[in-house]
Amino acid sequence: MIQKAVYLFFLWALLPGCLSAQSSFDWLDYPFDVHHQTLPNGETVAYVDEGDADQVILMIHGLGSYLPAWQKNISGLKEDFRIIALDLPGYGKSSKTAEQYNIPFFAETVVQLLEALSVDKAYLTGHSMGGQIALYITLEYQDKIEGLILSAPAGFEQFSDQHRQVFQMTVNKESIMNTGEDAIRMNAMNTFHQFPEEASFMIEDRLKMRDDPDFENYSRAQAESIFAMLDEPVFDRLSDIDVPVLVVYGFQDGLIPNPYLNPDLTTQSVAEAGTAELQNGELIMIEDAGHFVHFEKSEEFNQAVRIFLNLN
Repeated sequence: MIQKAVYLFFLWALLPGCLSAQSSFDWLDYPFDVHHQTLPNGETVAYVDEGDADQVILMIHGLGSYLPAWQKNISGLKEDFRIIALDLPGYGKSSKTAEQYNIPFFAETVVQLLEALSVDKAYLTGHSMGGQIALYITLEYQDKIEGLILSAPAGFEQFSDQHRQVFQMTVNKESIMNTGEDAIRMNAMNTFHQFPEEASFMIEDRLKMRDDPDFENYSRAQAESIFAMLDEPVFDRLSDIDVPVLVVYGFQDGLIPNPYLNPDLTTQSVAEAGTAELQNGELIMIEDAGHFVHFEKSEEFNQAVRIFLNLN
C-alpha cells in the first residue's frame, strides 16, 4: 500500500525535461526561440517570450516537466497575449546548481524573471506544482499579480506528516535515476486520460535524458521538489488571495487526489474545496481529461482563459 501511494505522487517526478544551456542538453529541440536570463539569485533560467500584447501571462510548468508542455497554449494564446514560459531552475534548459529547491526559491526566481523583463504585473498560469508555486507567489508578492490561471494545481490536496514519512521511505535522487524505460512510458501515459501521440515527445526526451552527464542534478531537483510541495502547504492561506483565479481540472485526473493516501476524495471534491477557499475563484471541470488537462484539452483550456480574461 505504501509503495502504491508513493507511486501515484511520484509520477510527477518522472516526466520530461532537459538541462542547462551550458550542458549537452542543448540537443533538445524546443518549438519556440529560447532566451536565457541570469537572475540576482545566481540562477540562469531559460524562457520563451511570444506575442507582443500588453497583457502578460507567465506560465510555470509542473514537477518533472518543462516549458514545451505549454506549447499548445502558447501557440493558441500568443495572438492575444504576451506569453512568457520558463524552465524552473533544475529543469529544462535552466541551471541546476541550486543549493536547495523549495517553493520560496522557485517563487523568488519567477518574480526576479518578471523584474528582469520589466514586467510590472502579470497573470500567472501554473500546472500542478507550478500551480502551487503560483499560489505562493500571489500570497507573498500580491502587488505583482493580476490573477491566476491554474491547471490541475497542487496545493488544494492536503497531506499529513504521516504522508510525508511515506514519501521519505522511497523518494530520493537515486530512485528517480533508476527508473526504467517501461516505467517512464507508463508514468507519462498515466498523466493523461487518453495519451495523445502528439505528447510522445515528452517520453522520448525523458528517455534521452538518462544518458546526459547532468542527469543526476536533474534528478536531485525533482526529488527535492516533491518535498518542497509537502513542506510549503498553501491551503490554509488560500482565503488571503483576493485576485481573480480560474481553476481548471480534468475529471479523470489520476494524480489528484492520491487514491491511496486520500482514498475518500475525488478530483472534483479537491477542486471544489480549494476553490471555495478563494475570495474570487472560478472552477471549470473538463470531461475526458487527465492531469495534463491544458495539453489534452488545449482548445477548451485556451477558450476558458480567453473568457476569464474577457476576450470572448
